[in-house]
Amino acid sequence: MAVFLSRLHHVSLHVSNAEKIANDLVSKFKFDLFAARLTDKSKQFAFRKGAAVFVVNERPSKSSVGLNEGILGLADRYSIDPQRADLEKYKQGNNSLGCLYDLSPLHPVDTVNNVCFEVEDVQRSFKVLRDLGCNFLVPPTTVEDVNGPVTYSVVKSIVGNVCHTLIEKTNYEGVFLPGFDVIEKDWSLGEEDMSCPVTHFDHITYACPRKTTYQVMGWYEKVFGFQRFFIDSNEDVDEGFVINQEGIGLRLTAMEYWKCSKAGIALPFAGKKEPDCKFVIAESLPEQGRNQVDTFLEQHRAPGIQHIGLYTKNIVFTAHTMAEAGVQFSSPPPAYYTQLGKQQEIEEAGHSPQMLAQHGILLDTDLHQDPLSQRASSESKRHLLQVFTKPIFAENTFFLELIERRGATGFGEGNIKALWQSVQAYMENERVDRQEPQGSSKTAQTALS
Repeated sequence: MAVFLSRLHHVSLHVSNAEKIANDLVSKFKFDLFAARLTDKSKQFAFRKGAAVFVVNERPSKSSVGLNEGILGLADRYSIDPQRADLEKYKQGNNSLGCLYDLSPLHPVDTVNNVCFEVEDVQRSFKVLRDLGCNFLVPPTTVEDVNGPVTYSVVKSIVGNVCHTLIEKTNYEGVFLPGFDVIEKDWSLGEEDMSCPVTHFDHITYACPRKTTYQVMGWYEKVFGFQRFFIDSNEDVDEGFVINQEGIGLRLTAMEYWKCSKAGIALPFAGKKEPDCKFVIAESLPEQGRNQVDTFLEQHRAPGIQHIGLYTKNIVFTAHTMAEAGVQFSSPPPAYYTQLGKQQEIEEAGHSPQMLAQHGILLDTDLHQDPLSQRASSESKRHLLQVFTKPIFAENTFFLELIERRGATGFGEGNIKALWQSVQAYMENERVDRQEPQGSSKTAQTALS
């Protein structure tokens, strides 16, 4: 018997320099800092864009004592009172001064490692998952403030350092979570920044070792009731979606979870029959040599979350706004936009190849249109647009993706090779730069001719 998940509540990052990541999320990616928890032993910041919420946790270090000047500056800038955290009322024993709704991982590099889900009953979920053999890192724990109680627990997943906080906030009336100081502003989801209309997390991709895909899928199916999502209609049930050519050896397999109406759980987008965030397992294949999955596993030092797709209503506006603010994107070779049939495909979808090329945005038309759509106008054909950012940490590990769906529900199977090759080209250049002696000439590296 699996545990039914109500909704994805937030995703947690654990970093060595919270101020830098906080400034990047606000100034470059246009997220809003809306809540924080600052104590002598914990620095946690919550950022929101639509329904997408990141919680940035600063990893404790032996050299850090109290709040550093950068964190104090961030608190002052957003009118956060660092002392309010000391007035919280907790019912949680020895963890009261540590990282709330999570735990500080002993991980050597910056990492994105906690996907937090809301559930209806944490105690029940704990009993069910314990009977299934799950390992709990934090047992059911209650935290409360004047707005009511919240109960949570943290379960370890089967993927590297990834864990899942299960949170029950049915009786909580506050804006975010007890213990966080909320900035005085109306953070209703109705507000929308039309220059950067990111609305929610579209998908989360795990980088996993070879031959572990079905072990991961089996765990999520048993524990959370995830279901297989086919990236391509011709995808092999056993093999997944495979690319094994032109220097890319990659297996992708996707999963999704749905709100179960019989369990009385509501979708986060009222009136829409949409599944929640999908989960993708990426595994490298050996025949084509090393790729970015191998690079992630090496530099992250464990399997984990490689990238997260941010859904946007207008990818051109969003990419332009972010690029102007300093976000760097991994672009495909210019030949992508002039290859046979691609320019026509882009124009028939109502876009300008030049405009998409400016920020490296890729377009893929859903080839499996229904008959009514086939007879409709060209612009009504289902398609999606995608672009990857460059890694946001010092290591070549975690990055973000922008994705806009115009009726398409998959992952742009026609784009996947070009998208991953764009990242591969960037990482190969980075590797060459690190190995090149100072003052020597640089050899240009490209993924595609």
